Amino acid sequence: MGLMRLFYYKYLNSDVIKGFDRYKYSSQDTSPFSNYVMHPFWGWLVQFLPRWLAPNLLTVTGFLCLVVNALLAVYFDPEMYASSAEYSQFPAIPAGFWLANGMDGKQARRTGTGSPVGELLDHGLDSWTTLLYPMIAHAVFGRGRFGVDPGRLYLIYLAVMGQFYLSHWEKYVTGVLFLPWGYDLSQVALVGLYLATYVLGTDFWQDFAIGDFTYPDIAVAVVYGGFWTMCVPLTIYNVAKAFRAGTNRKSGLVASVEPLAAAFLLLASSAAWAYYSPNNVLHASPRLFFTAFGTVFTNIACRLIVSQMSQTRCELFNTLGCLYCLTVAGLLLRRSSLQFELACLGCLTVVAVVAHLHYWCCVVRQMLDHFGLRAFVIVDKGVKAK
Repeated sequence: MGLMRLFYYKYLNSDVIKGFDRYKYSSQDTSPFSNYVMHPFWGWLVQFLPRWLAPNLLTVTGFLCLVVNALLAVYFDPEMYASSAEYSQFPAIPAGFWLANGMDGKQARRTGTGSPVGELLDHGLDSWTTLLYPMIAHAVFGRGRFGVDPGRLYLIYLAVMGQFYLSHWEKYVTGVLFLPWGYDLSQVALVGLYLATYVLGTDFWQDFAIGDFTYPDIAVAVVYGGFWTMCVPLTIYNVAKAFRAGTNRKSGLVASVEPLAAAFLLLASSAAWAYYSPNNVLHASPRLFFTAFGTVFTNIACRLIVSQMSQTRCELFNTLGCLYCLTVAGLLLRRSSLQFELACLGCLTVVAVVAHLHYWCCVVRQMLDHFGLRAFVIVDKGVKAK
């Protein structure tokens, strides 16, 4: 019980809690693929699940499966060279690795148990998947001639995380979550990629796809093309439309763009570290670099989601983001050895992961207590959980 007291810290003040009481989910999904393929598919599949199965349990189980897959990728491919043809000294990843996947879904609507807690848990964990999905997918190609070097992978992370963050910032301003067209498409594409790799092997991708373009070249073009031609313009359009119609939730441009400050600070500091590190730390330990960067991003995104759902003002700066920025500034100015830089990166990663897990567990527990719910058990309406 003493250990559990650590998770009773209250991050949410009374204004945030009251905001959650008024919250109602609002979204728009205009993707033909989602509406005519994926939604009917999940609606059909969920009918086979028992009604007593809590939606949050499905959400967390699916996320934990993804975490296990990421850990397996680290185990089988610690240096990110295993799938590279020219680095045969690194053992290949077992074919069975590519058969893993997971599901959460529409169980909340089926059981009538949808709540702000469930949405907060779902979207909060989704923010961390932006770190895990590219890391797992990268194992298909490796980082050789026909692979993706850490510098390009960093750019992919910026596009994936940028799309996620802009979608929730858009909702912060407009009150409506405009679901990206690429989300369901990317999930199906990843499943297809893993199944093809299981059947054909990783060597299949170690060649040119079209002319002088490799398969990763095409993947990067699709990811970046989708981000800059669809995500960014549509976000700007929807936010501008809300301002013109007077339906924006935040009064004034400054209050509306405040949440972008913390994300921009993280972007600027991580880019400086990636490209100006005296020891090229991104290439020396890419997994550690992306874990630190991705976890800080997750914390920033989760705090935005909390502010967006509670209709409260988002903090201008993020504590973990400032710690990250100060660490980077110190290392770039000091120009220390690789060992010292890696040690600082490792410490920063541990601090970020522990701090974010504490924040997330405390916030979810505080919300559960407020609404009288239990995380993984469906509570009868009108019956408050102990």
